[in-house]
Amino acid sequence: MSKMRAACIQMRSGVDVAPNISMADGLVREAVGQGAKFIATPEMTNLLDIRPGMARPKIVQEADDRTLAAMRALAAELGVWLLLGSIAVTVDGEDRFANRSFLIAPDGTIRARYDKIHMFDVEVGDGQSYRESRAYRPGETAALAETDFGKVGMTICYDVRFPHLYRQLAQAGASILTVPAAFTRVTGEAHWHVLLRARAIETGCFVVAPAQGGKHEDGRETFGHSLIISPWGEILAEADHAEPGIIWADIDIEEVETARRRIPSLRNDQDFGLNASGKA
Repeated sequence: MSKMRAACIQMRSGVDVAPNISMADGLVREAVGQGAKFIATPEMTNLLDIRPGMARPKIVQEADDRTLAAMRALAAELGVWLLLGSIAVTVDGEDRFANRSFLIAPDGTIRARYDKIHMFDVEVGDGQSYRESRAYRPGETAALAETDFGKVGMTICYDVRFPHLYRQLAQAGASILTVPAAFTRVTGEAHWHVLLRARAIETGCFVVAPAQGGKHEDGRETFGHSLIISPWGEILAEADHAEPGIIWADIDIEEVETARRRIPSLRNDQDFGLNASGKA
């Protein structure tokens, strides 16, 4: 299956899990109604709450997570591939959580998991301090998943600033790169589009980037603008800044090889040293 319709779900997740599940369920069904066969939800689909100590009592182990169970059942009911962009889950033997993405097959089984590798520890100038590593422990392994339409390289949000991850996924065979996100408004306005288009262009992959958008209950503001981008860097679909909803695009995986033949940069890598002395 080289051709299919992909969709991004844009959400505005709140501080309670049940309404977030309901929102995701309705939007996924809407996407399927538009013919989508591969649907992706954003980072932290289950819960967004940066208020000190408020999220912890609502985060459970993967096996007990209501959002994951609901999305697995939904994928099986509708017979579609579903990327649960990420949820927060507890980890045995750890004080910190995992920010974990799941690729769910049309029979409801989990085809792949990915724990976010790069932690968002930054000061972006929006009046809030972000220290993701205080609550979340970084993942250690990249994830490349087989599907019936090609290989999917799984990443999350801040990972997009580390191009070597995407290059390695592409060189390992990825045709689609997923970047579920909750980008801040400040960083999104400056960097969202250019970073995602760059990752598509330099890898020759489709990029599917479902996002959180708007003013959230916990006080943060996310950028929205969910995107689907072609291997040539063209924006195929884009969501409104703030409103929850869906976008979709018809994609042909054969375009990956076409783009890579035109610009064979994945094959043209060269090993090199670094002259740090500044001397000729």
